[in-house]
Amino acid sequence: MASATREDDGEEGVEFIHEGDGSITARDIETGIASFGETKSEALRMLSEALLLHEGGGEPVTDEDLEELGLDSDEFDDRELPDFMQ
Repeated sequence: MASATREDDGEEGVEFIHEGDGSITARDIETGIASFGETKSEALRMLSEALLLHEGGGEPVTDEDLEELGLDSDEFDDRELPDFMQ
């Protein structure tokens, strides 16, 4: 059974949810964005990355990135981006 604790009683802050499998979910109260890890520290680190990407941070995927993953970049050229990515 999951249980939750809040770090802040206001509209901002992080809520930690202790999952039944032992992992911990960290959820940003303001945005609702969440990520998880094996520890609170790892969950916060992953949440920080998720928030950065949500706010438009990060770098675009290049053809070299796709090749590194064993994917053919030509396969993705004609696809239209989903609305949330435009």
